[in-house]
Amino acid sequence: MSKVEEFEELRPLLFSIAYRILGSVSEAEDAVQEAWLRFDGSATRPTSTKAYLSAVVTRISIDVLRSARVRREEYVGPWFPEPLLSDPYQDPARSVELADSVSMAALVLLERLSPLERAVFVLREVFAFGFDDIAAAVGRSEAACRQLLVRARRHMQDGRPRFAADREDREELATRFFDALKNGDVGGLQSLLAADVQLVGDGGGKAPQLARAVMGAENVARLLGTVFPWLIRVDVTFELHEVNGQPGAIFRDRDGRILQTMALDVLDGRIQTVRTVLNPDKLGHLGPVGDAWAVDREVKQARRQGN
Repeated sequence: MSKVEEFEELRPLLFSIAYRILGSVSEAEDAVQEAWLRFDGSATRPTSTKAYLSAVVTRISIDVLRSARVRREEYVGPWFPEPLLSDPYQDPARSVELADSVSMAALVLLERLSPLERAVFVLREVFAFGFDDIAAAVGRSEAACRQLLVRARRHMQDGRPRFAADREDREELATRFFDALKNGDVGGLQSLLAADVQLVGDGGGKAPQLARAVMGAENVARLLGTVFPWLIRVDVTFELHEVNGQPGAIFRDRDGRILQTMALDVLDGRIQTVRTVLNPDKLGHLGPVGDAWAVDREVKQARRQGN
């Protein structure tokens, strides 16, 4: 097998590792490309190409994450990862771990960890790497990696996301939610929401967003049921689509440009959290991005005119 063939076979795994460490599609793709350049430029072939490339992409991702953490600390409003519509890496033996670990909830939780803790946690808990390979990837001893994992688990334990296992039930609930959303059915929305549901948006100061999270089924249902019918009136459309392994949707303007994504956390037959990503910097990898400010102005004008 040629170097190119070996690399392309491992590309889905490398991207999935980098994305979980970085929470950014564009940065993960850059990390994978840099890993290829280093692999292609190496004069020797490693004993295990998988171990070698996984280590390279992990080290690159750790370096990128260290530089990104300052930017995230200065971020305007809540920070969410760049939406991922499909995980390129599939492993039937670890399908549950893979799905849960790529969710918005899990990736936000991973922000609690140091870059090294995050890398060790991802490699061990998600991809089941041995401690020898993890130690080589992060440049620490196996004993140190075990301690990093203990600390990471401790940070993650309380907030570890738990989702409904039945995909069909989640999708059916999401369909009912988005039907109620489209029709402005406040009562229908409220019946699908957990009592302590949260609605949170990431606009990064570059798109209209909530001043703070909206809490409680009645408040969230009233807000969504009031706002979205007006968006429909100005020709905003949405399509149901899995977002970060959870049910969700992509919203577009009348020209088909992307305005936002929405992802739903579902547990015990109710929606626990509604997360929207509106920051245009985080949507460009999905396609042409629309002007959410312009849509917001159009909605306000329509409401004033009572159209």
